[in-house]
Amino acid sequence: MRSHDSVIEGTLHCSNAACQLEYPIIDGIPLLFPDPRGYIADNIVHLTARSDLSAETESILGDCLGPNSAFDITRQHLSAYAWDNYGDLDPAEATDARARPNGVGRCLHAGLARVERRIDRPILDIGCAVGRSTFELAQASSQLVLGVDTNFAMLRLAQRVLSERKLRYPRRRIGIVHDRREFQVDFPAMEQVDFWACSGMSPPFRSDTFGLSVGLQLLDSVSSPHGLLSAIADVLHPGGSAVLATPYDWSPAATPIEGWIGGHSQRSIYQGAAEPLLRALLTPGAHPHSVAGLILRHEIPHFPWHTRIHDRSITVYDTHIVVAEAVETGESR
Repeated sequence: MRSHDSVIEGTLHCSNAACQLEYPIIDGIPLLFPDPRGYIADNIVHLTARSDLSAETESILGDCLGPNSAFDITRQHLSAYAWDNYGDLDPAEATDARARPNGVGRCLHAGLARVERRIDRPILDIGCAVGRSTFELAQASSQLVLGVDTNFAMLRLAQRVLSERKLRYPRRRIGIVHDRREFQVDFPAMEQVDFWACSGMSPPFRSDTFGLSVGLQLLDSVSSPHGLLSAIADVLHPGGSAVLATPYDWSPAATPIEGWIGGHSQRSIYQGAAEPLLRALLTPGAHPHSVAGLILRHEIPHFPWHTRIHDRSITVYDTHIVVAEAVETGESR
């Protein structure tokens, strides 16, 4: 199924005779995972979710299902991320000195300002969520930009912004009360953007493909932060850059404690601190597990990022931004 120049629904077939796997395209989003069967089984609720319900019907469903249901949790996530990514563009959003939307954009541009080399290859936005950082990257460069995430509900919202130039999301007021927000969203260079469902831990790309990789609020949200850093090093072309930001908000639900960068082992040489350990991992020879092919170039130790939970709850993350450069393995210039 096609709409203008976009494939809305279809199937990608692996041409490798030893593989021949099928990868579905749903709502314009290809699902490119090593185990598509497992991903679909784990995410069938999101993949088949209705998108044509009125605000009143959604409210009734929310009341019936109650708090902590999959429906409620999804609405909360979409509310928090859509507000942060697009709240500054919402004509109905009141100015609130306590919180500023588009923390993702401010964080991104703070990191980009410290990228020293010209970006002359495509850009990969890992953990793009609902897409504002992907659109901002397209504006800031002349390159194709691909946003990838594993959360299909967020990718669907991002893809609809791309295809319809309009945002519709449930803005949480309090408890399970959400208000429908809908407004136009239009950025320059949106034709340079696409969104795929795939994992940053196993990105389906050849080595040396990208000139820039971005991962905002991501390191503390994956099963293996070191594995993510290694995957980023692999897909970057030598001389390419990585912009990463994290508040080290660890949770064993997302990352086994053994994989945390700091936050434990306070009797170790780093006394549980996260920042010096990340610096060591991005410095050749500074740690037994230093990431081959990435070297730290710049950092911003403290950068505020507001997240709105509901009308009476605002979280401010103290985010650590690092800019690393991809170099040939063994090079330490």
